[in-house]
Amino acid sequence: MLDFEKSGGLVPVIVQDAQTLEVLMLGYMNQEAWQKTQEEKRVTFFSRSKNRLWTKGEESGHFLEVVSTHIDCDQDTLLIKAHPKGPTCHTGSRSCFSTEYDRNFIFELEQIINDRYEFPTAASYVNRLHQSGLNKVAQKVGEEAVETVIAALAETDSDFVNEASDLVFHLLVLLREKNIPLATIAKNLEKRHQ
Repeated sequence: MLDFEKSGGLVPVIVQDAQTLEVLMLGYMNQEAWQKTQEEKRVTFFSRSKNRLWTKGEESGHFLEVVSTHIDCDQDTLLIKAHPKGPTCHTGSRSCFSTEYDRNFIFELEQIINDRYEFPTAASYVNRLHQSGLNKVAQKVGEEAVETVIAALAETDSDFVNEASDLVFHLLVLLREKNIPLATIAKNLEKRHQ
């Protein structure tokens, strides 16, 4: 149970991307915002500048869809893991915190591929791969693996990085084609490490 009285009716709320674990933003909730967030499964804050409830994305459509909520040990701070529906920051950035690079971009890329599967467009390379079928997607991974090996042995580091990037991208498409999330691979690797 959140303790709203401890800090004058508002509790700080940290929002984290449920997939990449990147911190997206910090906001504040009063009890009404907390109830609305739980009911609608979309993050709603109490805006101190507007002096009202404010659902993140109400104007932009970039909602934060709640995956899970976690109250801290003192019951006066909330962590929300969410799926962002677009950039979180009003500047158009994925996060309100500027970081050098997104260490978890591979999980974002997985989500982009999933979106291409769920909402296909004719111009999408992912859609064209998906339409070609499992055999063709698997073959493409094999081709990229061979090109990566050749680049590692006989080409520049830049060529190798480009070929390795192509390999990882196509492997992500193959995982999606097989309906196996990247998290399954990560958990398997973690288990092997123990």
